[in-house]
Amino acid sequence: MASMDGKAVLVTGGTTGIGRAIAIELARQGAKVLIFGRHQPELSDAMEALRRVGEAEGMIADQSKPDDVRKVFAKAEDMGGLDAVVANASISAEGLADISDEDWRYAMETNLVGYLDVAKRAAEAFDGKTGDIILIGSVSANNRSKGTSVYTATKAGIQGFADAFRKEMGERKVRVSLIEPGAVGSDMQDCSPEEQRDKIAKGEMLKAEDVAELVTFILTRPARCTISSVRIEERVQS
Repeated sequence: MASMDGKAVLVTGGTTGIGRAIAIELARQGAKVLIFGRHQPELSDAMEALRRVGEAEGMIADQSKPDDVRKVFAKAEDMGGLDAVVANASISAEGLADISDEDWRYAMETNLVGYLDVAKRAAEAFDGKTGDIILIGSVSANNRSKGTSVYTATKAGIQGFADAFRKEMGERKVRVSLIEPGAVGSDMQDCSPEEQRDKIAKGEMLKAEDVAELVTFILTRPARCTISSVRIEERVQS
């Protein structure tokens, strides 16, 4: 098993939910973590938690904005470059018939176009050296539930992209992995924190830390191994 000690990792959307849990776990494992999010209060709170366990930097950025993504990678370069990128930043979205034009376009720019932008910049940053790109998708790519058509479109797009991109990057020494979680306790859930804790206790929902541990597992595999795709779900499913 490889060590995360001293590795530099960018976690997009690392201020809340799954991204925050991933960043904290990687920092605890000795990685130097860079995170970004859209809002200062959440960033400040996440940075306080991160610096209690390890080394971290953070900034305000919006994944839907190409200039912001470039600023993030410029910051990473100033830190000495990256060893891994975890593309996680994502927002929820209603079904297409019930969402405004502005909101569904913003969801697509954030959840799909922004993911590709991050992956493109990561490929450039890794040019000529080994690296890892982990894409956090969703079981929605296959479940395709009523009322999730916009969100499903973005996650199905990520699923297909990950499969093809992995083949493109293999010969360039870059591993590409896709994680598709089921229901995870986070600020993206409709139910209250108390209801989420109850569901987690009953095995009806995952903790964000479950996904974080899986990210660490993938990043610490020997160089000969690629964990191409993992679906992680709650034990009791509706």
